[in-house]
Amino acid sequence: MMKQIMIGNRWAVFVALIILYCSFYTNELLAQRLTARAPQQVAVGQQFRLTYTADTDDVNGFRIGQIPDAFETLMGPSTSTSSSFQMINGKTSQSSSVTYTYILSATKNGTFTIPAATININGAKVSSNTVKIVVSGQAQNGGTSNGRQRQQDHEMRDAGTAISVNDLFIRVSANKKRVVEQEPVLLTYKVYTLVDLTQLEGKMPDLKGFHTQEVPLPQQKSFSVEQLNGRPYRTVTWSQYVMFPQITGKLQIPSITFNGIVVQRNRNVDPFEAFFNGGSGYVEVKKAINAPGIDIQVDPLPERPVGFSGGVGKFSISATLDKNEVKANDPINLRVTVSGVGNLKLIKEPVVGFPKDFDCYDAKLTDKTKLTTNGVEGSMVYDFLAVPRHQGDYDIPAVEFIYFDTASKQYKTIKSESFHLHVDKGEGGGNTVQDFTGQEDVQLLAKDIRHIKQGSVRQHAAGDYFFGSTFYWITIAVLLAVFISLFIIFRQRALANADLVGARAGKANKVATKRLKKAARLMKDEKAGEFFDEVLRALWGYVGDKLNIPVTELSRENIQERLSVRKVDSDTVKLFIEALDECEFQRYAPGDPKGNMQKVYKSAMGAIEKIEGTIKK
Repeated sequence: MMKQIMIGNRWAVFVALIILYCSFYTNELLAQRLTARAPQQVAVGQQFRLTYTADTDDVNGFRIGQIPDAFETLMGPSTSTSSSFQMINGKTSQSSSVTYTYILSATKNGTFTIPAATININGAKVSSNTVKIVVSGQAQNGGTSNGRQRQQDHEMRDAGTAISVNDLFIRVSANKKRVVEQEPVLLTYKVYTLVDLTQLEGKMPDLKGFHTQEVPLPQQKSFSVEQLNGRPYRTVTWSQYVMFPQITGKLQIPSITFNGIVVQRNRNVDPFEAFFNGGSGYVEVKKAINAPGIDIQVDPLPERPVGFSGGVGKFSISATLDKNEVKANDPINLRVTVSGVGNLKLIKEPVVGFPKDFDCYDAKLTDKTKLTTNGVEGSMVYDFLAVPRHQGDYDIPAVEFIYFDTASKQYKTIKSESFHLHVDKGEGGGNTVQDFTGQEDVQLLAKDIRHIKQGSVRQHAAGDYFFGSTFYWITIAVLLAVFISLFIIFRQRALANADLVGARAGKANKVATKRLKKAARLMKDEKAGEFFDEVLRALWGYVGDKLNIPVTELSRENIQERLSVRKVDSDTVKLFIEALDECEFQRYAPGDPKGNMQKVYKSAMGAIEKIEGTIKK
């Protein structure tokens, strides 16, 4: 009997052990589980979360299934870990889990199934359940759920998360895609990002056919939120350029590659340990962003009227005279101001029609312009100094200015006011006139007796007269020779003045030298922007005057063609074109500005001297 009881007890213990082992194994199987969760129904454009949770932290090798094309992955996966502790009747238990989260957006209606994901749990490969989602209707803007999802888009992403072209990109825009010559175009580079962008660098290439100036923007960038395709992007205008097309045709703005740095969270580093030990819980990821190129169609200006200033935009003109009454030989100053927006720096100097008796001098130019997103705004002030030489009343006619109005697409002529000037007799004894009206004239009383001559009298022999003498004929010959000489001299001068093209070409080197001297002073004062503008004016102005090319027709192709006609060798032509390119390149080149200016100055001076020496041969 006792033996039977012992055998029964052994069987009971064995059965209890089997039951305990099965229970433990079942719990292990239940713990090794990967659960997928997502909304059962969403709308097109709605953002939602897809999560995968493993009920243990001993996991690795997570692989999501192929997400259908009807869903766009906005973010993920982001990984989070949670742990909990429980104490019941003095017994402590611990549980942990790992969750992988994706942010998706539905793009079309229908019923779609997201296949199972896989993961290694405690060394065993485990699959999740599949997720079936019905997409119907259109999402409405706003809502608490969408607000939380938009906020999630701006959370810092984990290290290793891919950065797609929809997460970070640059849009290039031009305020005008079709313009005429010299009409300003605003080029804007705008950044759109859903990630933490901390740095961005990109260099504008040399734009052929454009005179380009960069619009000054704040160094500290300030982002704003902009909705695009249902996603809240942080945006900022990174750079802007104002471009003045110099040639016609289809001009291309090339694509630019920007180099950016994105910060991501490194979850493998304990933030407290990183703080106290001087480490970092973040990593920097380099990202290349391609800004696409765009095309600008540049149309030629209509047939240019006589006296066209080269101005393209919207302008006004005014004039002031410092004195209305002066004395002869005293100077007067006529100030002419051209104001507006357009290519102010490239317009011709206004022409003032002073009377012929006035001595006129070169105008003093004062630049009061600034670069804005509309182009060059402000005023160009010209001070004309003149000296009237004779007394009298004179009229100074209105100053005329012809420009092309980009709003009305036609040429417009504007005029300043005219002036009347009264000139009194100047100081000095040379203009003094004596008055003898108070004396009585001598009267001849008898023809046989002449008036007695007083003082010393020179006597000469009878019949000895100046007329017909040798000295008389010598004097006549000298006067005739002087007359012929003066006639030849004044005729040559008149022909030279009539040949305006030749006079302009003859002064081209002198004008260019004067501008280069001014550029040398600007280089000494380290005014880089004004220096490069002055050198460009010297180069373009020299070749325009020398070859009789209007400002509006100046281009590299025209210069090469005209120089070739003038028998200038190809090496000299290439040297001048390289001087232009060097000036435009060094304007935005990095490095020492003073060294860049010195290099440009030598290149410009050498090119002008070479052409001048070649044409004079």
